[in-house]
Amino acid sequence: MSFSIGIVGLPNVGKSTLFKALTKKQIDVANYPFCTIEPNVGIVEVPDIRLAKLTEISKSVKTIPTVVEFVDIAGLVKGASEGEGLGNQFLANIREVDAIAHMVRKFSDPDVVHVDGKIDPTSDIETVNTELVLKDLETITRRFKELKSKAKSGVDKEAATKSVVVEKIMKVLEEGNLASVLTLTDDEKILIKDLHLLTDKPVIYVVNVDEEEAASEIELIGIPAEQVIVVSAKVEDELVELTPEEKKEYLKELGLAESGLDKLIKKGYQILNLITFLTSGPEETRAWTVECDSKAPQAAGRIHTDFEKGFIRAEVCKYEDFVSYGEQGCKDKGLMGIEGKEYIVQDGDVMHFRFN
Repeated sequence: MSFSIGIVGLPNVGKSTLFKALTKKQIDVANYPFCTIEPNVGIVEVPDIRLAKLTEISKSVKTIPTVVEFVDIAGLVKGASEGEGLGNQFLANIREVDAIAHMVRKFSDPDVVHVDGKIDPTSDIETVNTELVLKDLETITRRFKELKSKAKSGVDKEAATKSVVVEKIMKVLEEGNLASVLTLTDDEKILIKDLHLLTDKPVIYVVNVDEEEAASEIELIGIPAEQVIVVSAKVEDELVELTPEEKKEYLKELGLAESGLDKLIKKGYQILNLITFLTSGPEETRAWTVECDSKAPQAAGRIHTDFEKGFIRAEVCKYEDFVSYGEQGCKDKGLMGIEGKEYIVQDGDVMHFRFN
């Protein structure tokens, strides 16, 4: 299972520069609005130092990391919800991603014009969020009318129940709020899943700063700190050209413990509620992504649907134990658990599945 993050924001805030650095993919980053017309997609390996160690211990032929898909979506402007710029096309692209990386500008560069003529992250966020809210309101209003009509005619038995949930969301949007501020039950979430609401997606706010501010912490008005990360797209672009040793030294000079890519991926896992389990043997060592609280059969299903259908048991040991004693050593020391269908997978579990 991989996941996708759409990079959105106003024109000229550094989205395409960051995307190029993240994916090492050369794209047009010309200094004018709408230079990115089609969404660029790049697949990036998720860094995980555990894989190299497991590969060494198991003498694996292949090492396969899990991946994240980054989508560079062209800049939104005021009126995008009504088709301004290339708004409708861009908004449609956002519907397809699992999470949004909302990039705002805080860097100063007189050669890069700001579409609104001023550097104001809070204002940027309000502009983009307003367009997303308006687009969702259009979607939800249309659906509400359809459901009321179906409920009245009796064609759809669930229509009345759905219309109640949709109306709750509609009221929140009419007040100018994101749909995500509304707490819904699991059943209610299922009822509106097919709407693919833009403002119900998990959001990471990425503050693009000058090089000297890359190690700083920045607060955004009204945004929880856990949703904010600070990056310098310029620094990320420079890191691409460096050797691993040079990269390590450069990050140290800037006072950074990790790159913007690492921060963005970790934050993506966090807001999407994801963890990683591992498999390791002579043929391959591999990382797999599942949602938190997934049970062993669901994890097996990530490898192959037949594994989930015919699940018998899972042999599980902790990464640290596997590294210390190896697979056979874990068995000998009683550190290899034999787990059934109710076992909740933990991050870093090294697993081997038995299936019929």
